[in-house]
Amino acid sequence: MPPDAMGLLIVGLLVGVFVGVNFERIRSDMRRRAWRENNRWRWKQKRSSDKFSIPIPTPIPTQPAPKLLDSADQLRIVMAASFTVQPILNKSEARVFKELDRMVIGCNSEWQVMAQVSLGEILRSKDAEAYSCINSKRVDLLLVDENCHPRHAIEYQGTAHHQSTAAARDAVKKEALRRAGIGYHEVVAGHTTPSELRRLIEKLVDKPKAAH
Repeated sequence: MPPDAMGLLIVGLLVGVFVGVNFERIRSDMRRRAWRENNRWRWKQKRSSDKFSIPIPTPIPTQPAPKLLDSADQLRIVMAASFTVQPILNKSEARVFKELDRMVIGCNSEWQVMAQVSLGEILRSKDAEAYSCINSKRVDLLLVDENCHPRHAIEYQGTAHHQSTAAARDAVKKEALRRAGIGYHEVVAGHTTPSELRRLIEKLVDKPKAAH
């Protein structure tokens, strides 16, 4: 075969291969585009569901309920601990208590002054939630009559008493006592004079009943 014919044959084969490769690529692209057109609604539906889907929150592990201690457990814990005595009143409160007690007895010897009395012991409520709000709260001083009936609460307001949430706690105590018919009065350090305290006690304490 002449060289020229051989060269033309090789060129023809290369052209055929090139055309065949491009033709297959074009067919592949056309099939891919047709598949995308046929499945376009699926992609839109998936994107829409992804956009508006609500994320499922990760469940929070539940904490185990605290173990309820019976009397034996409590005794074991107490026997392993140490305790010390703590005064129920500080020095300023103790001075007010002594002065108040002396004044009350002077007005009516059958009345008494009690210190650090729990509201849960002198108040009752059918509303369990309301009772839980006052159960652990205390009044500094409490005046009780001859029948040990609570009559008036005296709160001693020291120099740092209104710091933090003390005022809010006092408001809760005051409202609960008011609803129960128990008076609420304040003795303010550095402001309430002994004469003012005496006049207050003379107004609050009932006169002794005349003996028959």
